[in-house]
Amino acid sequence: MSSEIRVAVAGAAGRMGSTVCDAVEAADGLVLTGRADPGLDTTLADVLPDADVVVDFTHPDQVVDNALQCLAAGVHVVIGTSGWDLAALEGKTGANVFFGPNFAIGAVLMMRFATEAARHMQKAEIIELHHDKKLDAPSGTAAHTARQMEAATGVAPPIHSVRLPGLVAHQEVILGGLGETLTIRHDSLDRSSFMPGVVLAVRRVAGLQRSPTVGLDRLLFED
Repeated sequence: MSSEIRVAVAGAAGRMGSTVCDAVEAADGLVLTGRADPGLDTTLADVLPDADVVVDFTHPDQVVDNALQCLAAGVHVVIGTSGWDLAALEGKTGANVFFGPNFAIGAVLMMRFATEAARHMQKAEIIELHHDKKLDAPSGTAAHTARQMEAATGVAPPIHSVRLPGLVAHQEVILGGLGETLTIRHDSLDRSSFMPGVVLAVRRVAGLQRSPTVGLDRLLFED
């Protein structure tokens, strides 16, 4: 029996989706079996029979329906789209769901460092900057960072969103204390920065102990 993981991509004609397709084709042990996108005249239902895992980079209003289709077919789903309600998938069975607010390894480290720093500084604020075609604000990364910092300190930092052409994905957390500030910043300069995390999630989603699981930190760190 083949040990390859069969992967289909929803939103395959988009900028992120097409980059995911290239990453899957280049990754050892993964095989791209389907590209679903209205622009390709291919539906999710068309690609599900040949997939073990679906990677979803579509639109916030499509994510839940797509995930439910995957679970009903026994296909795991890795979601990169943000701006939807995670509660809609709580308790759903049939396969596993992984949602990554950000798949860049450096961004996950930024969130972890910021959470630790928040324990020792008086106040913090988050500035997230993305391209002007991004549909949600604040970003999933900023919202996830704020939740982690709130869990550590009891206080959720304010979030400021910037949408401008020329940007890709950027975030800085500015922390203030007595006579000092600390800035922790991450910049994704190209969409390829997200691909190692996507591939990791595809490889690990079948073995998740909890579904849905949120955050690449759950795959990178034992705690």
